[in-house]
Amino acid sequence: MHSRTESGLVGEDVYRAIRRDIIFGQLDAGARLRLERMKADYGASVSTIREALSRLATEGLVHATGQRGFSVAPMSETELREIADLRILVECHALGLSIDAGDTEWEGGIVSAHHKLSRMEDRMAAGETSVREVWKQYDWEFHQALISACGSRALMEVHGTVFDKYLRYQMRRLTYRGATASREHRALLDAALDRDAPRAQSILRTHIEGGVAHSLGEVLAVNL
Repeated sequence: MHSRTESGLVGEDVYRAIRRDIIFGQLDAGARLRLERMKADYGASVSTIREALSRLATEGLVHATGQRGFSVAPMSETELREIADLRILVECHALGLSIDAGDTEWEGGIVSAHHKLSRMEDRMAAGETSVREVWKQYDWEFHQALISACGSRALMEVHGTVFDKYLRYQMRRLTYRGATASREHRALLDAALDRDAPRAQSILRTHIEGGVAHSLGEVLAVNL
């Protein structure tokens, strides 16, 4: 029993590590994933690596190419726009549900999440690029907090997957939009606390579309 549990934990850790490296650009788009090399890099067996890559293939982050094995999913302007459209659809719907159902605990959660994000945005604005991963983690936490009262675990899971795919494009290069994004986050918080779902959804749509435009400018500069 102990060995099976230990094996499961190792497999989950490896999956998360590879997933993170893809999202944060440590593994380049289109790169072939050689199992023997990954075995050494991640300290796991070939079978464990293969299982993790198969899971990532179902998420669209890895491509399985028959006899050629696995490769990191490519990136394209078309896919980014499709992911952004899906994020708008999912997140705006979840946001409306969450604003309608959220209680005082929910309000406290979004205020706390925004406080952490705003502090990290201040540091990014000051040029502290070393905190970019923490900044994006807090960005994710804020958006998750906003929709956390939607009442649907499935909707939350879909949003998490879509957000991570979107994040992969943002992390291709450092794409901090500065004061514009910070103002939008604050406006989102205010609209949510005012229980104004249409206003919050409009701000969110503008926020995501602005992020896409900025990301495309950065990503295309390094040949998507």
